[in-house]
Amino acid sequence: MSTFSAPKGTYDLLPPSSATFLAIRERLSAPARLAGYGYVETPVFEDVKLFSRGVGESTDIVTKEMYNLTTKGGDELALRPEGTASVLRAALQANLHKQGNLPVKLWYSGSYYRYERAQKGRYRQFAQVGAEAIGAEDAALDAELIVLADDAFRSLGLSDYTLLLNSLGDKQCRPVYRAALVEFLAGLDLDEDTRRRAEINPLRVLDDKRESVQAQLGGAPMLRDYLCEDCKAYDEKVRELLTANGVAFTDDPKLVRGLDYYTRTTFEFVHNGLGAQSAIGGGGRYDGLSEMIGGPALPSVGWALGVDRTYLALEAEGVVLDLPAPTAVYAVALGEEAKNVLFAKVVELRRAGVATDLAFGVKSIKNAMKSADRSGARFALVAGDRDLAAGVVQLKDMTTGEQVPVALEALVSTLKEKQL
Repeated sequence: MSTFSAPKGTYDLLPPSSATFLAIRERLSAPARLAGYGYVETPVFEDVKLFSRGVGESTDIVTKEMYNLTTKGGDELALRPEGTASVLRAALQANLHKQGNLPVKLWYSGSYYRYERAQKGRYRQFAQVGAEAIGAEDAALDAELIVLADDAFRSLGLSDYTLLLNSLGDKQCRPVYRAALVEFLAGLDLDEDTRRRAEINPLRVLDDKRESVQAQLGGAPMLRDYLCEDCKAYDEKVRELLTANGVAFTDDPKLVRGLDYYTRTTFEFVHNGLGAQSAIGGGGRYDGLSEMIGGPALPSVGWALGVDRTYLALEAEGVVLDLPAPTAVYAVALGEEAKNVLFAKVVELRRAGVATDLAFGVKSIKNAMKSADRSGARFALVAGDRDLAAGVVQLKDMTTGEQVPVALEALVSTLKEKQL
């Protein structure tokens, strides 16, 4: 037993479940890659002001959940709590918005960090796949990203989820709504922290999950009733495109999500089998974020999909991904001379693209064949001195038990013909 354990709120990814996590990442990102999104990777820590300016001073992420650190040189850094601000910072720093046609389309995959109360589905280190389209204001772009996310979840076999959709307006109509909401909130029985949050960004109160707060919001003014004509038309176009392309959604007038930078389209995918931690992905438009962090005006939209939550959603629906066995061929050598020959063949098979393993530390043929069976290999290669003298190895089908001799020089071509 090790002296050490994984820190609270984290977990180790180990085989065989780690293969499912890799497959989830692959399938969540596949639709975006097909749509022209290029891969970006950013540091896991950034200047703390990048998140306080972009994510928002009033958010729980900034006020309660960020891992902050001070370097030996006195720099104030934070482990990244989300991906959008970092990706936009990287794109601005590299002047990607000046190098070709807009939007700049980027996707990413990585770990993010928030100090939260640890529970199933809520981790202090969690994995996301994200996509951002930077530098274009177009309802079709919002719809594209939502369709890509929906396609990604469906490619995994998920079906028991709901897409929630809302519009947060823009700098023209949101101030009018903000004033109406502030007036409404002033008459509620709220604690000091909530009142302070309401002064900075009153929309964040709508996102408060506590029953004591939600119970008082029944008569709250809804932003949809305050949208200007441009925002209404934009919102209607997004919905029209989603409907035309077979993506169902549910209106949620209280959906603001946990970040301050969203404008207009905001959305969230919630799974019906995950209880309180039901969000498996979400995003929206963030037209002012570039200016908030010192860049030019670059209207943008994006999403992040949770790898951990998606894994739990697959479990909740009983979906088992059809993944190839990590080993297709398992070699068992009987004796040192046979081991030298089979080792060379294993290397040759791997170089030919066949997933092959070798029994190491063999004590008996019985134990070695048990290892071959546990590996999930379709075929086992068995060779001893007598086989080598005849220039063959024994090829055993692990499903049928059939065993036939195969000439050493024909081994690779024979196995390739079996489409391994």
